[in-house]
Amino acid sequence: MSECIFCKIINKEIPSQVVFEDEHVLAFKDINPVAPVHLLVIPKKHRESLNDIDVADEALLGHILVVAKKLAQESGIADSGYRVVNNCGDDGGQVVKHLHFHVIGGQPLGVKIC
Repeated sequence: MSECIFCKIINKEIPSQVVFEDEHVLAFKDINPVAPVHLLVIPKKHRESLNDIDVADEALLGHILVVAKKLAQESGIADSGYRVVNNCGDDGGQVVKHLHFHVIGGQPLGVKIC
């Protein structure tokens, strides 16, 4: 998707602060963090949202969660707690139309909805 900002980040057309990359996913620091640690984990294969995922993507989704856990550990927030958030669709608060998961922590997050 040539107009997708996350696809441009994946293709190195737009700079980002990458914290993890492998053949399936890319993780980088959010440019508007809501907590001391705020990372985004995105699949390299463009999918607009969770609504575009099917059975063939099960391994990818599992991998994204494993990467999220690894990043929480490496960021020092695993023991104190963190959130992994996906916003799906307009009413769900999704801003960028490329499937992504927020890894948020480093401070008490309370019970509020992200």
